[in-house]
Amino acid sequence: MLAEISTLLAPIAAAVGYSSYKARQFEQAFPNAGELTDIGGYKLNAVHIPRPATADLPPLVFIHGASGNLLDQTGAFMLPLEGRAEMLFVDRPGHGYSERGGPENAFPSGQADAIAKLMEKRGIEKAIIVGHSFGGAIAAAFGVHHPEKTAGLLFLAPATHPWPGGIDWYHHIATAPVIGWLFNRVVVVPLGLWRLEQVTLNVFRPNPRPADYIAKTGPSLVLRPKTFHANATDFIRLLEYLKAQSPFYTRITAPTVIITGDSDGIVLEHLHSQALARDIAGSELVRIRGVGHKPDYLATDVAIAALEKIAGMPRDLQAAARKAEERLSGGSAIAA
Repeated sequence: MLAEISTLLAPIAAAVGYSSYKARQFEQAFPNAGELTDIGGYKLNAVHIPRPATADLPPLVFIHGASGNLLDQTGAFMLPLEGRAEMLFVDRPGHGYSERGGPENAFPSGQADAIAKLMEKRGIEKAIIVGHSFGGAIAAAFGVHHPEKTAGLLFLAPATHPWPGGIDWYHHIATAPVIGWLFNRVVVVPLGLWRLEQVTLNVFRPNPRPADYIAKTGPSLVLRPKTFHANATDFIRLLEYLKAQSPFYTRITAPTVIITGDSDGIVLEHLHSQALARDIAGSELVRIRGVGHKPDYLATDVAIAALEKIAGMPRDLQAAARKAEERLSGGSAIAA
């Protein structure tokens, strides 16, 4: 009997050891670029760029999407906005190098509260909040619950409203008792590495993915067991949360721009961006033809023009979108 048990457990132990080894490799390849700040019982990680003497924009807070970390948004915006604003690029609770915190951080509202506390710790009284994808749900929650800290909102391909259907099967397994612990430590790393190339291509589809995107943004960090569990937990709670909370978006009064691609196959713009534009009075919807789920990379110039408009500068965002479409149809993309 003991021999049979040992035969069964040996490959599991080997797989757990392999996953632990690869997790250390991921962290060596993508060491923490930020700084951990205690916000009251746990620490959030962020890259903080102090306000430069040449700043012409208000402080900016960037919130990454699902399965990501702060490197995704630094890769899109840090260099193009250099010298223009104080910037805070945040690892959401449980992602990147941030600690997860309490059960409230399984919901966008809890993560918005955490970011508000981080802003206070960093001396940022008010900022334009920029949310991509899942980060859009957090940006919306921030606008609802922290209007006094919201100078404006920029949504990029946001996930903000209920959708028909469910989520991928592996999120349910990853959060299940016992079997989830094993799944996250035995299956996730080899499966995730096998799928990483295709998944990142799909995120950019139908547009080309930047050749150095994986090397710069560290998507493999989400494959670490605790991070994958946090990411899956975010997913399984999102739909019911949005059903309950999206009606409150009508309370948002901050200047708001929503940028979306009409070819986004991950977060459908007619379900999310159009509904968000309907719910937030005075918001502007900028729809870019031919762009998928990454307007932050494919139309960085439009996003920066939106930040300028939110800050009070005269900008024609619809014209900027048409210029982006013309550029992209010629086969070139913004290198961010």
